[in-house]
Amino acid sequence: MRLEPLAYADGATALTGWLARPAGAARAAVAVFPTFMNTSPGVEAKALALAEAGCIALVADFYGPDAPHDAESAFAAMERLRADPRAMRARLHASLTALAGIAPGVPQIAIGFCLGGMAVLELARDGADLALVASFHGLLATPLPAAAPITPRILVCHGDADSLVPRSDVTAFWAEMDGVAADWQFMSFAQVEHGFTNPLTPARTPNPAYDARADRQSWAALMGLIDDVAPLPA
Repeated sequence: MRLEPLAYADGATALTGWLARPAGAARAAVAVFPTFMNTSPGVEAKALALAEAGCIALVADFYGPDAPHDAESAFAAMERLRADPRAMRARLHASLTALAGIAPGVPQIAIGFCLGGMAVLELARDGADLALVASFHGLLATPLPAAAPITPRILVCHGDADSLVPRSDVTAFWAEMDGVAADWQFMSFAQVEHGFTNPLTPARTPNPAYDARADRQSWAALMGLIDDVAPLPA
């Protein structure tokens, strides 16, 4: 099973996603929003795992033709993207539209890692018509908090030692979700840092730091929710 490129656009900005197709009919369509580095082997492996589980998965493109190739330029590109929250949300919706055009008629889901984890929560706040969003070590703060009921179920998988997410952001997120009666679940892993899902990062090092237990248990939680919203055929 291999990824194939998918050309789409956000207005005049050309984007290239990477599509993983299941062997048979898709039971769900999953937009996979990557880290601030854009697509990477770790994120691509998650998309392929989703395809193995019967979902069609699209690794979204945050940046288009100016995609960065090192951490310094990626950080600068992320800051430009986040500088205009509404334009960022439009970029995220473009990926959902592209995926829905390929796999209509099945539950639509969005998951994300790091910047992508923040992205899927922004989509939920923005009223995206999704069955489920799942954030893995994503940022929780937002300049545009939810002001209306949220449609998708929400899973947040968080390392309690994440140096990018202070505890105050966690409790503020809980209050925000309760304020709009969201259907949310929050998994917090003690002594686990940012970036815990990527086995290609070294363990026991500061931000990011892989944690096999948190990776395994958070992924199992996601798959359980996918089974809820898009059951396997009997």
